[in-house]
Amino acid sequence: HVQLVESGGGSVQAGGSLRLSCAISGATGGIDYMGWFRQTPGKDREGVASHLRVGFGRYAESVKGRFTVSKDSANHTLYLQMDNLKPEDTARYYCAADSRPKSYYDLLLSNQYMYWGPGTQVTVS
Repeated sequence: HVQLVESGGGSVQAGGSLRLSCAISGATGGIDYMGWFRQTPGKDREGVASHLRVGFGRYAESVKGRFTVSKDSANHTLYLQMDNLKPEDTARYYCAADSRPKSYYDLLLSNQYMYWGPGTQVTVS
């Protein structure tokens, strides 16, 4: 079993930055895919950025050039650096992980990930 816990959310003014962290623990040896998703009330969970153990990840068009995903394998932590934040980035952000092979198209689909953290709220005003 894999456990994920997000942190780093908060309130920030438009144009500001935040860095989200996702601490990973448990049976992580087979986890090859990780991602950041976000959700606002009444809407589907949206893929933001993905990270692969090997190869290139993928970003949602709405965050390209502003968000950067990275992983510190030694500390078992996934990060999402968010710069030039906009009010439309306001959402609850979730970290996700999975071990199954995925196509490029699958990388930002929430139904492709088995393990999820409880989320952290980001509010941009």
